[in-house]
Amino acid sequence: MPLREIVPGVLTWPWFSERHGYDFNGYIVREIAIDPVEGDIDVPLRRIVLTNRNHFRAAAKLRAKTGARVAVHPADAEFVRKQGVEVDDDLNYGDQIAGFTVVDAHGKSPGEIALWNPERKLLIVGDACVGKPPGSFALLPPKVIDDLPALQQSLRRLADLEPETVLVGDGAPVLKAAAEALRALVRSFA
Repeated sequence: MPLREIVPGVLTWPWFSERHGYDFNGYIVREIAIDPVEGDIDVPLRRIVLTNRNHFRAAAKLRAKTGARVAVHPADAEFVRKQGVEVDDDLNYGDQIAGFTVVDAHGKSPGEIALWNPERKLLIVGDACVGKPPGSFALLPPKVIDDLPALQQSLRRLADLEPETVLVGDGAPVLKAAAEALRALVRSFA
């Protein structure tokens, strides 16, 4: 699948997961790959950012091809290493990456992060929520969520950011009125 610009300055390439029934999405912003997925991309990269432990998906292959450094939150780093991915850098809340701020989105995993650009009102999430069905958000199945109350609190904080656009690691991104879709998910929590 070729790269395409999903929003100005952000490239994406999806990979359809038969098992899950929706796309897994990788993104590139300024020579930084975020949550890379399968597929042959040929662009210069200097860093690979993983929003959570499970998004190591194609990181090792992309690191070998490009020499890009892999970064993940310290709470998820050991899991990623056990999957055969060399981790070069820690991602910590407040770090700046390609115009985005690393924000706390833990709950699905202890080191889940999101990337927030307040000027563009653009949020990139990994597994904090999925874009399913298109135009709305849902949670992953409970069996893969480490701490549901923490995840729900993280999503409340993310909704409070009032993002216009949310690019998700799994499912369909919401390109307009994403804050309302996030608030609808938050309202669904019992």
